[in-house]
Amino acid sequence: MSRATLSISPVDDLIDVPRQIRVEHLTPGQVIEISTRTVRDAVVWTSQAQFRADESGIVDLTRDAPVAGSAGYDEVSPMGLIWSQVPESASRNVFNTPVIEPLVTRVSVRGTDVSLDGELEQRPAADGVTRREVREDGLVGVLYLPPGPGPHPAVMILNGSGGGFNEPRAALYASRGYAALSLAYFKAPGLSDYISNTPLEYFQAGLDWIRRELKPAHDFVAISGQSRGGELVLLLGAAFPEAVSAVVAYVPGAVVHSGQNACDPKIGREGPTWLLGGKPVPHVWEGNRTATWAPFDEGPAPHRHEKAILTALQDPEAVARARIPVERIQGPVMLLSGTEDGSWPSTLYSRMVRDSLREANHPYPVQWLDYEGGGHTILFPYVPTTQLIYAHPVSGRISTSGGSPGPNARADAESWPGVLAFLRDAVAARASGNASKTSAKAAPAIKDAGAVAAAIDAALAAKK
Repeated sequence: MSRATLSISPVDDLIDVPRQIRVEHLTPGQVIEISTRTVRDAVVWTSQAQFRADESGIVDLTRDAPVAGSAGYDEVSPMGLIWSQVPESASRNVFNTPVIEPLVTRVSVRGTDVSLDGELEQRPAADGVTRREVREDGLVGVLYLPPGPGPHPAVMILNGSGGGFNEPRAALYASRGYAALSLAYFKAPGLSDYISNTPLEYFQAGLDWIRRELKPAHDFVAISGQSRGGELVLLLGAAFPEAVSAVVAYVPGAVVHSGQNACDPKIGREGPTWLLGGKPVPHVWEGNRTATWAPFDEGPAPHRHEKAILTALQDPEAVARARIPVERIQGPVMLLSGTEDGSWPSTLYSRMVRDSLREANHPYPVQWLDYEGGGHTILFPYVPTTQLIYAHPVSGRISTSGGSPGPNARADAESWPGVLAFLRDAVAARASGNASKTSAKAAPAIKDAGAVAAAIDAALAAKK
């Protein structure tokens, strides 16, 4: 055996921290294979790639592209062996149960006269982060708190059409200093199995609970949502502007949508999703003259939901009726999207939101990160991005989230630091008093669905 050595730095850290994997004292020009093995919630995930040592006998994944790699790993990417992992049996769950349990990856190096092994640990939660379930005021949530007495700025996290909780994101928010409430609104204990007819007042109660129970620093409460949750946080910011300090919208919708794949079958996928004041909020499929599900329904799986959504967007009057009046939001807005989103056109939707805010001279920062080749599943560093085809958790339809592993991994790695910087600046502005000084008068909360439609009509009239 040679005197080759393997170093991994840092060995043990939060999941969003990149690692340096480096092999030294190889023969110059020698080709080695580096493989990984991670058990994620009882399912084994693996990857492998080949590398050629430089003239000094070194392979450094922060510098070197693979000679060959699994799942599209073919460029320099320090964490390519993690994002290119594939499961040995069908799985999309890349975290353990419980979520705060670390992910341990075995790293193996093999080559002529070379046999080395090491480990790295990725922690979704920092030491001292606490978790507790919330079952108060009709709310169903999981609260993660940072170490220390606080007070901390707060974030309410909302999942998409899969329902349930987004605990990994809440744990990581808490690890970075935010009191994080992952609030379920369907497909969780004590709640409906479906997204249909969800009252927006439920989320207003969640915002009220955060302020009353947590007393967040600077009264800062942001909302962060993905997919249908991205649509939802924009809608909540418009409906309850005084309660929302900042909006982080992952792959959002710019219009209100019907129940779609997460609908109650008794109501149907063209039925309403959101209620306000007991009345349905107008959605884009309602009275739509061009919308058809055919591009999504027809042909072999996997299906691309985006194709059906694009037919609905061809009716400008329906789009106008369903457009979220984002100009009512009284705080900074961050948008994240992918150009190859298979679920709906998040790039187009983010542009619509950005343009509406520009036209309204929105007095707060607006940031938009759009990832070329990225799909619908923008998470955070550093997790596998190879599982693009899935059965929808509610409808069971076999669909694709779009994108490809490499661009999706780039979106994961770059978006999370962007979100943290955005929130840091928003908290600082709030603390200095600049956040409240940028607008002469905050918009009052909308009380019913008719008022949402009226706000949309007023915004459209102002543009004429």
